[in-house]
Amino acid sequence: MHALETQGQLQIRRIEGCQVRTYSPKASEIERAWHVVDAEDLVLGRMSTEVARILRGKHKPMFVPHMDVGDHVIIVNCEKVVLTANKAEKKIIYNHSGYPGGLKEKTFADAMELKPEDTVRNVIKGMLPHNRLGAQMLTKLKVYAGPAHPHSAQSPQPLEIEHARSRQK
Repeated sequence: MHALETQGQLQIRRIEGCQVRTYSPKASEIERAWHVVDAEDLVLGRMSTEVARILRGKHKPMFVPHMDVGDHVIIVNCEKVVLTANKAEKKIIYNHSGYPGGLKEKTFADAMELKPEDTVRNVIKGMLPHNRLGAQMLTKLKVYAGPAHPHSAQSPQPLEIEHARSRQK
């Protein structure tokens, strides 16, 4: 039975006994774009949240939390990323081998000097789901320390993240 309710100028049709189905996109409906982010003078946390949002697919109208519908992201110049409030020296990264006394620590600046790609990738990995789905999303992230990348055949579109621009200059 259909009931028609009026709320102001909006009419709502209610169908009794009918269930609304949850939309789940098929694999053939998912279109993946390629984005390139120039991380030079970008604040690491602000850039990372935007990249994690694109990897998850939250910017798309067909987003569902149980599927990987996100796009590919290429980050170049990750060695020139900026941390605010002197966090590069204050922030400590811990690793544990699993054995007694196996706790190792280093500052974020030291980690960025050794392997800037892995350091930026780990920051973004922490913002994705911590399960197999998050690991699958992380495979769509490509991080490079310099300005060059080998993905020009995919014709990536530049992704501008203006709110992540550093104000120190």
